Amino acid sequence: MKISRRVAGIFILVSFASLPNAVAQQADRGLIVLYDFAQGSGQTVRDVSGVGTPLDLVIEKSSSVRWTNGALVVESSTSIASAQPAKKVIDAVKRSNAITIEAWLKPANNAQTGPARIVSLSSDTSQRNVTLGQDKDFYDVRLRVTGSDNNGLPSTSSPKKSLQTRLSHIVFTRDAAGTAIIYIDGKQIANGKVNGNFSNWDGKHRLALANEITKDRPWLGELHRVAIYDRALAPKEVQQSFAAGAKAMPGTPMREAVAAGNNDVFDNKVAPLFAKHCLECHDSAIKKGGLDLSRKVAALAGGESGKVITPGKAAESLLWESVESNEMPKDRAPLSANEKVALRKWLDAGADWSVEQIDPAIYLHEGHAGEIWVQRLTVPEYIETVRSTVGVDISKEAREMLPPDLRADGFSNTAYNLNIDLKHVEAYSKLAEIIVSRMDVLKFAARFSKSQLLSTDDTMRQHVEAMGKWMLRGPLDERDVNNYSGIATTVASAGGDFKQAMTYMIEAMLQSPRFIYRIENQHGGGAQRPVTQYELASRLSYILWGSSPDEELMRAADAGDLADRGKLAAQVQRMLKDSRTIDRSSQFLSEWLDLGRLANLRPDAKKFPNWDAQLATDMRDETLAYFREVAWKQNRPLSDLLNAQLTYATPRLAEHYGLTSLSEDISQYDLSSVAGRGGILTQGSVLTVGGDGASMVSRGLFVLHDLLRGTVNAPPPCVNTTPPPTKAGLTQRGIAESRIADANCGVCHARFEPLAFGLEKFDGVGAFHERDKHGNALRDDGEILFPGEAKPVPYKTSAELMDLLANSERVRESLTWKVTQFALGRPLLAADAPVVAEIHKAAQQDGGTYASLITAIVLSDL
Repeated sequence: MKISRRVAGIFILVSFASLPNAVAQQADRGLIVLYDFAQGSGQTVRDVSGVGTPLDLVIEKSSSVRWTNGALVVESSTSIASAQPAKKVIDAVKRSNAITIEAWLKPANNAQTGPARIVSLSSDTSQRNVTLGQDKDFYDVRLRVTGSDNNGLPSTSSPKKSLQTRLSHIVFTRDAAGTAIIYIDGKQIANGKVNGNFSNWDGKHRLALANEITKDRPWLGELHRVAIYDRALAPKEVQQSFAAGAKAMPGTPMREAVAAGNNDVFDNKVAPLFAKHCLECHDSAIKKGGLDLSRKVAALAGGESGKVITPGKAAESLLWESVESNEMPKDRAPLSANEKVALRKWLDAGADWSVEQIDPAIYLHEGHAGEIWVQRLTVPEYIETVRSTVGVDISKEAREMLPPDLRADGFSNTAYNLNIDLKHVEAYSKLAEIIVSRMDVLKFAARFSKSQLLSTDDTMRQHVEAMGKWMLRGPLDERDVNNYSGIATTVASAGGDFKQAMTYMIEAMLQSPRFIYRIENQHGGGAQRPVTQYELASRLSYILWGSSPDEELMRAADAGDLADRGKLAAQVQRMLKDSRTIDRSSQFLSEWLDLGRLANLRPDAKKFPNWDAQLATDMRDETLAYFREVAWKQNRPLSDLLNAQLTYATPRLAEHYGLTSLSEDISQYDLSSVAGRGGILTQGSVLTVGGDGASMVSRGLFVLHDLLRGTVNAPPPCVNTTPPPTKAGLTQRGIAESRIADANCGVCHARFEPLAFGLEKFDGVGAFHERDKHGNALRDDGEILFPGEAKPVPYKTSAELMDLLANSERVRESLTWKVTQFALGRPLLAADAPVVAEIHKAAQQDGGTYASLITAIVLSDL
């Protein structure tokens, strides 16, 4: 019989509708349950976390407890427990391999033993997942992991006499690396190692307060707050939670941490303000009025008008006077009211600087600070994920049916730009049908269960859990298991068979947000949250391969191995040997240089009669082959891409470059004796960025933005942007020099057009000439001004320019930022800068290669 595909379609629509809620839950910083005992009456203790389905607790004997102002006083033995297994706690902790139990409490006495159960996720006195208990005058935590017994022994305990019969703040944390810590009133008082992972947690245990589930380990006292997180709170968060008090709102530790970070006014307010409004005219190179606001020493020294900053006295600071009156910034929009308030507060507070020099580039994307991005798979990632997950090549259909990914901030995998619309949903539905039609469904299903009976019992649920974990890159929660199992139930009730059930189930999973998106917690805006083992496995596989984790990586996540830095590094080294890593790195190069634009390039046919689509393809292939040779076969530093004396060319491209053809296929050419040619900037794929006229503007901006990570503002509205008149017959350099000499254009154009002077001998399609069409001799000498420097560095030839770039620390840093941005799929923020600096240092110490850089990124805290 035929069953409507609405079974899978309805499921996917429900899944997409629930996505915003899932994202909101990600932002709760790992909170799973929260009991604040604020309701003041009744026989139910409400879970007020706002995360998932509330895990409310039922008080068996109301006579045993007394509600008071914001607390529950347990006066005699009773049961305060969930009616059902605590699935949302168990599932979340198993995924993250980390946990925090936080409690504000007041023990009735220091004689309770057993240990007396304060918080327990268990079924009886010898079977538990975790218990926080009291054993006379100390706290005891039993945590079940693969390295302990089913009773959570050996336990972690606070020192004797550490328990006091007063209101106390108790926190137990265990991170993914196995480090366990107990805090009392914000201070660490015990620590140890609890090695293993939570894969052996029992999914049937219930959550109880003030007693064991079997009601034979009672605890008496006051409960003011109990919270459980699926991550280990950091020491600073614990201290801030203690300082906030027992009645702090959910998420207070992280909000306090963010607020504390924002107290550094210079880092978060003033430096971005200077970068946005001031450094265009007052940096080390321009120094209008002799004032340099980019460097601490120079800014405090002042300019031609004397000191402009009077620490501690905004009213006496010339800087404040010019800003308050809107005299500055000149010819630009004035500072906002909030910006003015921040500047004045900083000046009045003493005008402290936290850096020696402001780099405007790190503040380019501050408009995205604090955003949480859910990253959709790009079209290439979707194709490779389907291939890796179910073994089907869907590349042709996916490229035809899915809308193309649009570039933002230099890459097409930028998360905030990876939107989804009805066209995507329709395409994913059709593609899922095609994928399943090409699969041996029964053979695929057999990977996850020996049974091929269309049952509706635990056998099917176990099948769903196993298949879903593989296809969706991590364990399913209870809701997902129920939804997918429901497909089998629907098929069975309609008289269908096992194959039909698996078909619709696979289709539904292929359309799930968890398949189409990479859902994890991102770093940004000062907030961090450790990724889970499975999120880390996905992060590794998509950074290195642009695809889903393989079986070995999933096994490592199951075992908790990715929390071990050594084992994580070993996985990276294994994955680097896979050819998919080279393919993924080639995607980075293609995105960075925007090689895709070559297919749409249409130069003037009269000016360039030899241009055609094949020549464009040959240029693209040259750059990709060159990258693979330099970055992988020779394993050279990435910066060597700027001056390596070799290239790859087809006979057609060799002729275009003036080289003698070596074969009928693409071949490697030695350029050590070829004048002007050598390095990625001298390849046609990059030179064509200048358009037909070999524009110094376009080429210079490419070097400034993509190699030097420099910044330049758009011209202000009041400036006449009409190009200055030029004489007929001028070279492109001559035209550029006229713009630089113009009062309206020069300040900005001087920052980038000279960067392209060394490329003047290459025409709009990358051919080399000593003279232009007017007979003018072309030059390749010039000077380069590195961002942040006061004086430019001269060069005599394009080869010297390439060497300057290849040996520049600024260029090396820029390559680190570019690769890191592509790897993470999001713009980098000022908050990321310290970690990116650590990545750069580690990569350079390991040779500065693409492999060393990717390794450093994966092992970093980003």
